[in-house]
Amino acid sequence: MMKNLEFIKSSILDLDPYIIAEIGVNHENSFETAIKIIDLAKKGGADAVKFQSYKADTLASKNSPSYWDTSKEPTLNQNELFKKYDSFNAEEYINLFEYCKKINITFLSTPFDSESVNYLSPLVPFFKIASADITNYQLLKDVAIKKKPVLMSTGASNIDEINEAILFLQQNGSNKVGLMHCILNYPTENSNANLSMISSLQKNFPNNIIGYSDHTVPEENMTTLITASLLGARVIEKHFTHDKRLPGNDHYHAMDVNDLIRFKDDINKIKTLLGDYNEKKAIPSEQVARLNARRSVVTTRKILSGEKIAIDDVICKRPGTGVTANNLQKIIGRQVKIDLEEDHILQWGDLV
Repeated sequence: MMKNLEFIKSSILDLDPYIIAEIGVNHENSFETAIKIIDLAKKGGADAVKFQSYKADTLASKNSPSYWDTSKEPTLNQNELFKKYDSFNAEEYINLFEYCKKINITFLSTPFDSESVNYLSPLVPFFKIASADITNYQLLKDVAIKKKPVLMSTGASNIDEINEAILFLQQNGSNKVGLMHCILNYPTENSNANLSMISSLQKNFPNNIIGYSDHTVPEENMTTLITASLLGARVIEKHFTHDKRLPGNDHYHAMDVNDLIRFKDDINKIKTLLGDYNEKKAIPSEQVARLNARRSVVTTRKILSGEKIAIDDVICKRPGTGVTANNLQKIIGRQVKIDLEEDHILQWGDLV
């Protein structure tokens, strides 16, 4: 069964983030490439793949300047860039949905207009809203009236804008809204990632699930995503590609299947380290050490039957199989009822 994203608050100890591999338009208009990347996301252990559904002419005017690193993606105009990758229509997304269903991975796509909201609604378990549309109330209304849960990125926004967007979504039919910390830089420098904002969102929105949408360049040890998870991000979204060496678009700050596998492996190691206990207690594997590494009261000389034990007659030594060290004062002045040899581990039955 596919893991379902539940919009509920969960404990940081439940370190099992819902992972969205954002293919976006890294398929570059090739259905075969899209299928290939879906397969890689499945192999890497993602819970969902996400595309972007838009048409350049309804998304950006011909006068919209770039806001990304043009040394990585040299296109200087948003409309021009988006037009390169906007050939998929409802038919392609329906077919991608069917393929995802076949291989048991959740299909998602971010809508950028009313048309895409309408054809995506039967296909997605929840809607993802891009950071730049947090103030696009017409799109928010189109999404909200579908009465599905919403996961909304919060890049370049402030608390008031987030509050207003959540209220608007709820008033129009979306009762469950999750929030994603995000920095709207492509790519995001580590110095700008500001993962502590995850904690800020948790504080300001305690009843909303909080996640992280990442635009940093992946590192070998996937430190950014691991840190976000440890801070309590219940959803991790990261651009995903079949080849990070490809120029432009979102390839240069995307993770690939090897990055995803390492991230999943490291998360599982951390889950193992966190363990199953939420409160401090002795665990079963410690019982042997608890018995043998703790100390008992042990005689320092031969003590004859009827003698009373003085403080110099005993010492606390391992193992802890006799009268335990914390009971030392209770046995001082007590009589012994049998002869005790030197280095004898005192038992309660040895005493009158």
